[in-house]
Amino acid sequence: MRAIRIDRFGGIDTLRVDEVPEVEPGDGEVLIRAIATSINPVDDKTREGAIGEGTPPLPMTLGWDLAGVVIDGGASGLRTGQRVIAMSHQLGTGRGTWADSVALPADSVAPAPASVSLVEAATLPLPGLTALQTLDWLAVSAGKRLLIAGAAGAVGGLALQIARARGARVDALVSREVHLDFVRDHGAEFATTDPTTLADRGYDAVFDTFGAFVTDAVADGGRYASIATQAGPVPDLSARNVRTTVNQVREDGAGLRELTRYVDQGAVTLRVDSTFWIHRMRAAHERFAQGGLKGKVAVAF
Repeated sequence: MRAIRIDRFGGIDTLRVDEVPEVEPGDGEVLIRAIATSINPVDDKTREGAIGEGTPPLPMTLGWDLAGVVIDGGASGLRTGQRVIAMSHQLGTGRGTWADSVALPADSVAPAPASVSLVEAATLPLPGLTALQTLDWLAVSAGKRLLIAGAAGAVGGLALQIARARGARVDALVSREVHLDFVRDHGAEFATTDPTTLADRGYDAVFDTFGAFVTDAVADGGRYASIATQAGPVPDLSARNVRTTVNQVREDGAGLRELTRYVDQGAVTLRVDSTFWIHRMRAAHERFAQGGLKGKVAVAF
């Protein structure tokens, strides 16, 4: 079978389509035939060698997102031929999803949304789980006031829609004026590119996707979560009784089922910028590197 692998760190030219042995599912695993995947920033960083200690050994198969059909559901209750989505924590386990077939733990797999294609569904797992798990930590619920910094990005855009579906009041900080219409159209009550216009201590929770560190915006006793690991820890706000975290995504089949419900209810829409076939993975990465994306870059098998 085919797999997108690297045997050294570096640029896009290190990506190869290799023939590798067919994978066999272990106990408690589901074997999935891949239909589509997508590219995330962590894939670029891993390929470049920017992750450092803890990177899986070379050669490695890259990829976190997966949408496909079940080949062998084992004891999971998933049927052969059933459409599914999954996220593999590639850095933690070495199980990359950029391959024709992937075996993953059953509790990291969920039925795919019925209302979208598998190419669209492949853009959901990593950013969707990052958004969902962070909102859960922030205790975002109906009536809460939430600020999302980076609300037009892959994670921020999903977090905005999920928070609105939960009944939260959401304001948005974005990096460019061109993003203002998107966040307003998806439920932001107030949107700005200027952090000085944010209400001081006006938010029950702040979701920081890019290291904005708008810590003055969170209310005393509130919560502040960052997912920008490269930006370092959130400043200590314990004097104001503010809980802080840098959240790390985890495999989560139950979370994927919740995300699927939001998609099928129409509360969450998925954005695909472009789609490439697997043999054009380098071209897909070139598009990803250009920036100015209107959604995620998907790759079909």
